[in-house]
Formats: sequence, C-alpha cells, structure tokens
Amino acid sequence: MTEAIPMADPGPDRATTRVVVVDDHALFRAGVVAELRDAVEIVGEAHDVASAVSVIEAQRPDVVLLDVHLPGGGGRDVVTGCAARSVDTRFLALSVSDAAEDVVGLVRAGARGYVTKSIDRDALLDAIERVRDGDAVFSPRLAGFVLDAFRMDGGEASATDPDLDQLTAREREVMQHLARGYAYKEIARELFISVKTVETHASSVLHKLQLSSRHELTRWANDRRLL
Repeated sequence: MTEAIPMADPGPDRATTRVVVVDDHALFRAGVVAELRDAVEIVGEAHDVASAVSVIEAQRPDVVLLDVHLPGGGGRDVVTGCAARSVDTRFLALSVSDAAEDVVGLVRAGARGYVTKSIDRDALLDAIERVRDGDAVFSPRLAGFVLDAFRMDGGEASATDPDLDQLTAREREVMQHLARGYAYKEIARELFISVKTVETHASSVLHKLQLSSRHELTRWANDRRLL
C-alpha cells in the first residue's frame, strides 16, 4: 500500500470542490471515491496519520473527509499536524464512531463537522459543500454532544475520561459495538478484522475497565453517553 495516493486531474467539467479521503480501510475509501468522484474532485487518499498530513499538505484540498481512528494516531493528529504546517483546509469527520468524546475531541482540534458512515450519498455531498463554505455540519444527535460540551465556560468543559483513555482507538470501536449488542461476527464484519481479533480486544476492554460482562459494559457506556 502506498503512503498517499494523489489522484489525476479529473478535467474541467468536474465540480470544483477538491477533496482528500482519509480512512484506514481501503475498501471503504474505494467506495467513497466511487460514490463521490462524479460530483467532487478527489485529489488524494491516505490511510494513516503520516500519509494524510503529507497528501493534504501537497494537495491543499477544500475539504478532508477524515476518519477518527487511524494508524499512527487519530483524526485529531491529522488536524493538528496540518495546522502546524499552516495548511488551510476544512475537515469533515466521516466515522463509524458516534461517541461523544470522539465528536467533541475532533471539533476541539478544529474540525468543522462530523457525520457517521451511515450517511447517504446526497447528504454527504451536501455536508461537504456546507463545510467547504464554512458551515458547521453535524448529524442531529452528534450536534447535541457539541452543544453540551461547549455550553459552559466558553467551550472549556473537559471531554476527557480517565477510564476511556486506557483504551486504544481500536478497543474503543470494539467497546462501542459490544455495548450496543453486536455479535463478534458482526463486529468483525463492521471493522474489517477477524473474529479472533474482536475476542482479544473484547477481553482487553473488560480487563482494563474492570468489568465482568457485556451487560456491565453496556451500563458503563450508557452512563457516559457513549451509545
């Protein structure tokens, strides 16, 4: 796999919005590109933090479609890495995660919007255009997380959780699916990993959080508004 994949110039008849797609799942990236490339100009792809910052700096897109959890860090590292290099672009998170700490964390880093991967093509194109034009775009439920976090002290309310911080990015994804009642096979299919890997992550999650069952995990996640 290449580190970053600049895309060819699509020609003068293509819409002017220039987009980079950042996601560690190649099949998902390919699907997004196939769905959008007749409506926007896809100027690059990346699969991890380092390659994302590199291709964004090189291509200077209007909008970056950005996954939250990536090899080498996460979406926040991409946003802050680009800011450190004075790259003027706008970020729209496109993630399977709808956890409050992911939404708020990425917005605090500088993202203009956050939508989940269940979004349909037309809604995603609308979100891209609105973010390009400077609007803040969130799925309705996710907007509530942002309002809750920023309603006091000028946006300085903390979004950190010491227990949650123990988990790796992948463990958080597995944890959320487990807490929502997904079977191991369903989680494996959703996250493009093996059932054995899901089992390993599930065991690690319960151990780190000092929980003994999926029922306790669901209650733990619900108390933190992670569902």
